[in-house]
Amino acid sequence: MTSTLRPANVNEAVKRPGRWLALSVLVLAVLLVAVDATVLGLATPFISEDLRPSGTQLLWIGDVYSFVIAGLLVSMGSLGDRIGRKRILLVGATAFGAVSVLNAYATTPEMLIVARALLGVAGATLMPATLALIRNLFHDPRERSLAIGIWGATASAGTAVGPIVGGFLLEHFWWGSVFLINLPVMAVLVLVGSRLLPESKNAGPGPWDLLSVLLSLIGMISVVYAIKEAATHGLAWETLAAGLLGAAALYGFVRRQLTLPAPLLDMRLFRNRGFSGAVLADLLTILGMSGLVFFLSQFLQLVQDRRPFEAGLAELPAAIGAVAAGLVAGRAARRYSVRVVVAGGLAAVGLALGALTLIGRHTGYPLLGTALLVVGVGAGFSFTVTADVILASVPKEQAGAASAVSETAYELGAALGIALLGSIVTGVYKGFAAPAGTPEAAHESLGGAVEVAAGLPAHTSAELLDAARESFVEGLTIASGVGAAVLLTAAAAAWFLLRGQKLEGTVEH
Repeated sequence: MTSTLRPANVNEAVKRPGRWLALSVLVLAVLLVAVDATVLGLATPFISEDLRPSGTQLLWIGDVYSFVIAGLLVSMGSLGDRIGRKRILLVGATAFGAVSVLNAYATTPEMLIVARALLGVAGATLMPATLALIRNLFHDPRERSLAIGIWGATASAGTAVGPIVGGFLLEHFWWGSVFLINLPVMAVLVLVGSRLLPESKNAGPGPWDLLSVLLSLIGMISVVYAIKEAATHGLAWETLAAGLLGAAALYGFVRRQLTLPAPLLDMRLFRNRGFSGAVLADLLTILGMSGLVFFLSQFLQLVQDRRPFEAGLAELPAAIGAVAAGLVAGRAARRYSVRVVVAGGLAAVGLALGALTLIGRHTGYPLLGTALLVVGVGAGFSFTVTADVILASVPKEQAGAASAVSETAYELGAALGIALLGSIVTGVYKGFAAPAGTPEAAHESLGGAVEVAAGLPAHTSAELLDAARESFVEGLTIASGVGAAVLLTAAAAAWFLLRGQKLEGTVEH
């Protein structure tokens, strides 16, 4: 099949049965990324025990993937528009599977950080390509809303499948096995996708500007690194220098895009209030949620002594809620309005995070499970509708770049959330009063405290664990409160920025 579909073939494209089979392949790529992101949280205690990373290294293991992917998404989305979205998807999936092996067999914290960074390079090719292909496969807006809902629901299902499968693997194998589950999914995606997916690309894309790619990468990574370091260690001169370098690179990137005849990213897209509002809502939502989610698995395992598989099951309500909401979000946005659905969803997530400020070491599951269910429902409504708004705001020839902006907001929010909220948890945790003579490793992370406690006399061990767990929970509740404030702010911003925004209701011609 040729690249972009011509207007004369719109009806044929709408009726083509193969589009739903093609969608089934695209969601495998989403599943691949979602599973990889969620299993890491469960594996963190095991990585701490085996590789003995410092607290800072542990944060880097958690967020370097997001740093790199955020820096490359726009470039890779634009590259897919130029060389073909199917081609870049299949190449990226193959690389993702190969680098997963490197992650699985990492022997030092530094090696794992590098492997996670390389996984980010491969992952940057996947998500923009999947959304862009959906934009070009489905020309009926109602069908496209359903397809995006399925796309989002699969990502949510991946967040559920990841912890459950990962928990099972962690109870029977070593922590590296959680990365190897990428391999069979990658194999199916490449083999089936090469046959089912139609190729699509921009018919007149212009050259891929390498200087813009470099400016985007340096800018995003430097800015996020500076924010992370400032949140963790304060504003040192190295941190300030990194932040200024990143800001200068991003400024140069924007200026260059405004002058290029065929930019990597058309900055005029941001003049569309619906597009900008949807992107901002995505960024703030993930920022408010991600740091909390990163530490929630540690809370379930290291504070409440749940087995990994049990911890995975405990997080299931969030995915169930997101799947259910994602499938009906488009219909709800057409019946009510885009801003009601998005702002309402974000407010629900904010209130649920606020409820988590009440948790303690011995909090029963009903409160936690209910809060997670509400988080899932709210996020499912919001993310599905904002993705639809972003895709509908641009010509299909620019679908890859627009999708990349959406995913960049998501990954940047994840990186900032882990950096800022994670730093709150870590900063509060480090201050606990440990028994005299306790090794410094106990203050680096809760996993470190559990490991140190295992080698101490029973009375001293219990005293150390009690103090460490109380301090960790205190940090977690403070981070929950900050996350709730961010989500409620995002809800208010969405209410104003998405005013009058509607989803398309007619087939494209």
